[in-house]
Amino acid sequence: MSAALSLRQIRKSYGAVEALKGIDLDVPQGKVMAICGDNGAGKSTLIRIVSGAQEPSGGELSLDGTKVVFASPHDALVQGIATIYQDLALAPRLSIWENIFMGAELVRRVGPFSVLDKRRMAQDARGYLQRLSVPIDDMERPVERMSGGQRQAVAIARALRWDARVVIMDEPTAALGVKETALVLNLVRKLRDEGRTVILISHNMADVVALADRVAILKSGMKVIERDVAGLDADALAHMVMTGRE
Repeated sequence: MSAALSLRQIRKSYGAVEALKGIDLDVPQGKVMAICGDNGAGKSTLIRIVSGAQEPSGGELSLDGTKVVFASPHDALVQGIATIYQDLALAPRLSIWENIFMGAELVRRVGPFSVLDKRRMAQDARGYLQRLSVPIDDMERPVERMSGGQRQAVAIARALRWDARVVIMDEPTAALGVKETALVLNLVRKLRDEGRTVILISHNMADVVALADRVAILKSGMKVIERDVAGLDADALAHMVMTGRE
């Protein structure tokens, strides 16, 4: 199975503190890869490196077999990696289409001038949400008037707008109810159905078992387990996270 993203000996130190101690990881193309671990295991540091928010102290990353270096999160986004953090980084008072096209606005020519093509952006935003099976017609609705699951859909639609090949989702169902959690799980499945690669960071072992094809477990800055999720239940996975052993 080909790897969409490969990490080789990724290390990160903060002074004398070694947060990551040589992580090797291959994220399979078109699959959901879960990364689990207790607080302080190194998950957040690893994601900051993959998303371009931090540089590693050592090691290298490859995207579709090509070595990459990210100068910033926007650089990673342009090269095909979108990160959806737990706070979603949405502008609550702006409309749906404004959030989806933030930083990538479409323009049209009116004589010698360039103006925002609001109609096309609203139309395209509706199309992205329809691809995710989220039927919302009013693209002028402020994001602050949407449910938690719908906001996740807007954040994912923004990743589709950038045509991200790898989508990192950090605790996507945190603080959501049962109905909203089911919506978000379906959104992740839609991404996989489109052939996109998803990296899922989650403390919810039921979500991991329901969604992920493979799981990597970190402990004290090291990868201690990597395996297929098939055959695991939530309790078994939670035990592996706690003990670092299969």
